[in-house]
Amino acid sequence: MKPLLIIKTGAALPSIGRQYGEFEDFILRQLAMDARKCLVVPVFQRRRLPAVKEVAGVVITGSHAMVTDRAPWSEYVADWLRRIPPGALPVLGICYGHQLLAQAFGGEVGYHPQGLEIGSVPIELTEAGRADPLLGCLPSSFSGYALHAQTVYRLPAGAAQLAKNSFEQYHAFRLRENMWGVQFHPEFSAEITRAYIEAQKHELAQAGYDVVRLKEQVRGQRHGKMLLKRFLTLVKACGDSIRSK
Repeated sequence: MKPLLIIKTGAALPSIGRQYGEFEDFILRQLAMDARKCLVVPVFQRRRLPAVKEVAGVVITGSHAMVTDRAPWSEYVADWLRRIPPGALPVLGICYGHQLLAQAFGGEVGYHPQGLEIGSVPIELTEAGRADPLLGCLPSSFSGYALHAQTVYRLPAGAAQLAKNSFEQYHAFRLRENMWGVQFHPEFSAEITRAYIEAQKHELAQAGYDVVRLKEQVRGQRHGKMLLKRFLTLVKACGDSIRSK
């Protein structure tokens, strides 16, 4: 099987990285996957991506960068994504990756008018989400881990809204046949989420957040693992389908 490509768009905070590893480590732990079956490309360090035909699927990580900065490396990734033929391979964008997918295909991204969404948050699937081959593996109402300041204002033409909550209207969407964006973090654990809150506690307190309550509300859940495992199943199914043609 061709490798799963992890497009790394940034590094974890140093305090998080020392204790829990990097973004790709979060993903691999949820998948219980051997790192040798993945190709991790840190594009924020101006590393080049392989040809689409050389990989089985794509995961785009989160980042502490902002999509609206349109950094050259980010615009390079957007152009690379646009070159993927429809239905050629599954793509999953997480947080920054979710926003980058939306912007790359004509959507609009900007700062959320209500500020930061962080911690454990309730999320609802839409009718399209309940029928979706990826998001449909989740309960109609589920808890996800969130950490984002920017948001998708407008989806690309033809994209389907798959999940939302009272804060975030596009917590997930599908584009083309098999490109998905999720604003929440399926790769996070409760421990990582609490660590992010702790690492930013002074900034959060200054912005009016109740840091103690945020940390207390973080609960363990398996929804992120379920989503990533389902995505890997779709990657394998796509590869089998291509090989059989």
